[in-house]
Amino acid sequence: CYYNGNGVTQSYTEAFKWYRLAAEQGDANAQNNLAVCYYNGNGVTQSYTEAFKWYRLAAEQGDAIAQKNLAVCYENGQGITQSYTDAVKWYRLSAEQGYAIAQTNLGMCYYNGNGVTQSYSEAVKWYLLAADQGYARAQTILGVCYYNGNGVRQSYSEAVKWYRLAAEQGYATAQFNLGNCYFNGQGVTQSYSEAVKWYRLAAEQGYAKAQNELGFCYSKGQGITQSYSEAVKWYRLAAEQGYATAQFNLGNRYFNGQGVTQSYSEAVKWYRLAAEQGYAKAQNELGFCYSKGQGITQSYSEAVKWYRLAAEQNNVYAQYNLGMCYKNGNGVEKSNTEAKKWLRLAAEQGHENAKKELEDM
Repeated sequence: CYYNGNGVTQSYTEAFKWYRLAAEQGDANAQNNLAVCYYNGNGVTQSYTEAFKWYRLAAEQGDAIAQKNLAVCYENGQGITQSYTDAVKWYRLSAEQGYAIAQTNLGMCYYNGNGVTQSYSEAVKWYLLAADQGYARAQTILGVCYYNGNGVRQSYSEAVKWYRLAAEQGYATAQFNLGNCYFNGQGVTQSYSEAVKWYRLAAEQGYAKAQNELGFCYSKGQGITQSYSEAVKWYRLAAEQGYATAQFNLGNRYFNGQGVTQSYSEAVKWYRLAAEQGYAKAQNELGFCYSKGQGITQSYSEAVKWYRLAAEQNNVYAQYNLGMCYKNGNGVEKSNTEAKKWLRLAAEQGHENAKKELEDM
């Protein structure tokens, strides 16, 4: 009651006091709740070590929630030396009692091969047990398994089934995934308007990928009235969360003055944030800005640096741009050999100007 403020003024300190009194008498539920207080620093100084101590006491009495929580501590090395093997042990004990979160986490251990031999089929087994209880996270992950054909026969329609069950519970990841299925016509009749519907539901929960996709739909007028200003709104929300694709897209809007006042310097700002995360398209565009001196002091050497980073990720435009730098000696020592190398890589991906340059060399 004190922890949640039910019938009394909310107070973590009072909750902690009463949990401790019950926990010291061996009450497993109180021991788990006391551990939660230590884990989160609610009503007491935060301590993973103390949290682990009380989780173990409750877990050893067979409390399924405590067993799951103890497994989390082992998995993350919180209050104890990290051990996937011990995490699996406690997840399994909890999962075998039917606790959906533990079943899902045990499935993740099998999916990734952490503490057990990797097995998609075993992962699916545990995901399904949790999904059948209506646990949205498990339903979503099971949908991903069907989407990719991991541990089950690949089926977009089955993926959609499970995504929808989770999405209708308000689970943002599932709403985004379901939106993607509608956008691409996978497992459902293709519909941009349905895609927008589900993207928006996830985006309004702050889900960055959905915010970016909703921005894209506004930018292209797919499923919604075209609006660059709305596109910028949603790109910005995702970009400010550090999502590289959205940072790149927002940079493009500033570069072209679409939905915002045109600004090369703002474009460079957002390109750089995405480029520093390794986003190849942004690295290429940042290189272009350096090459032209747009929004930044002109520098061929910096242009070459960013072109190379993108080109090495197989970005066709960066390969062409880097090849031309070598051909013309911009920012690097002139080299026909290096020029041909990068132009050939671009040409092999269908870049027409790269093909023409190779013919002329």
